[in-house]
Amino acid sequence: MITLEEKFAQSFIGEEAKQLAPRMEKAYRTLVSATGEGSDFLGWFDLPVNCDKEEISRIKAAAERIKRNSDAVIVIGIGGSYLGARAGVDFIKTPYYNQLAKDTPQVYFLGNSFSGGELAAVLELCREKRVAVNVISKSGTTTEPAVAFRAVRDFMQSKYTEEELKERIFVTTDAHRGALLSFARAKGYETFVVPDNVGGRFSVFTAVGLLPLAICGCDIDELIRGTIDERERFLAQGISHPACRYALLRNYFLETGKSCELFVSYDPFLRSYGEWWKQLFGESEGKQNKGVYPTSAVFSTDLHSLGQYVQQGQRILFETVVTEETPEGGYTVKKAAEDLDGLNYLEGASMAQINRKAFTGTSVAHSDGGVPVLEIRFEQKDERSFGELCWFFFAACGVSAYMLGVNPFDQPGVEAYKKNMFALLGKPGYEDLRASIEERIK
Repeated sequence: MITLEEKFAQSFIGEEAKQLAPRMEKAYRTLVSATGEGSDFLGWFDLPVNCDKEEISRIKAAAERIKRNSDAVIVIGIGGSYLGARAGVDFIKTPYYNQLAKDTPQVYFLGNSFSGGELAAVLELCREKRVAVNVISKSGTTTEPAVAFRAVRDFMQSKYTEEELKERIFVTTDAHRGALLSFARAKGYETFVVPDNVGGRFSVFTAVGLLPLAICGCDIDELIRGTIDERERFLAQGISHPACRYALLRNYFLETGKSCELFVSYDPFLRSYGEWWKQLFGESEGKQNKGVYPTSAVFSTDLHSLGQYVQQGQRILFETVVTEETPEGGYTVKKAAEDLDGLNYLEGASMAQINRKAFTGTSVAHSDGGVPVLEIRFEQKDERSFGELCWFFFAACGVSAYMLGVNPFDQPGVEAYKKNMFALLGKPGYEDLRASIEERIK
């Protein structure tokens, strides 16, 4: 179960916040009734209870085959096509999964940049290994993953016959159309579905996220169970659900000059989760010159880089700290015969206890310095909590965006950079734009 704690933000929440309640209730009703803009992309809302059981069975079967015949898996995708899976691996397993994996393959993520160095390094790491590939793209023509897939195909064809590749290349794409689907069918590769009514940043509970997570040994049934539980609470509790309160407070802070939200964790296991969260809120709300700017940090690490700004920089920030109810204790400080580092006063304290005190002390300091701090708690780093937390943020994002008056489920602005890039790379059909840009940058 996900809970919201406001004690380090309470002094910043004035009576005016109550005036946003009708707008929040309307946004909640709009989301639940599927009557708002973009409602044809609300498939994620009922996906937990309406998931394709046959598809889930095929995902599990494919994951088992991959685990048996592969030492490494290359997952190719960008944005929502990889962020959720990567966040899940780090959250449920560990950021050091590849180094610690024994009975499951190592997993490498490619196609999320144009870095030739990263591509070469991953292929070198896989050169002597048995390799499988999961390419994830709705169309197959998104440039970053398409370039990576072309390079990885060359690599795979140097290791395996075309017949062997049918057991080593798995495609997650549109169910009915697209270049990647046509290619997969022609080659005989097994395919999984990116549903038409689920946008990329909401797709972690489809094959997009479930296949890579199952390959890593995650229990995807428990993950889905977590999403079902949170959905049921959201419907049962209505506007009293903490996702609605969180959405209201985000809008209230924005209206009172806090235009930047810092997603904070006190555990590196959640670093990738922060990256996933940034896309969810940034792409959903950043339209029509509106929205809270989402960014992320890991404390206490980033207190030694960003801490000064948070404490005394522009007062445009509020923090959302995600914490675990029952973290592992880890190392317990022992008394030293010679107290050279002055830490004997911590004798008997676990790392979890020290971390919690760091959170409390920092939250008091930041609150005193003019930064509201919200705390969102999940139970523990496992599949069920991951499902609950992701669905919580999906719902909160939908309500928050509708409160802002924007469509949470489109992303018209991301096409601008692509058009310019295509023009500069010489893609046919973009000749006039290329000439215009080159004239501007002379």
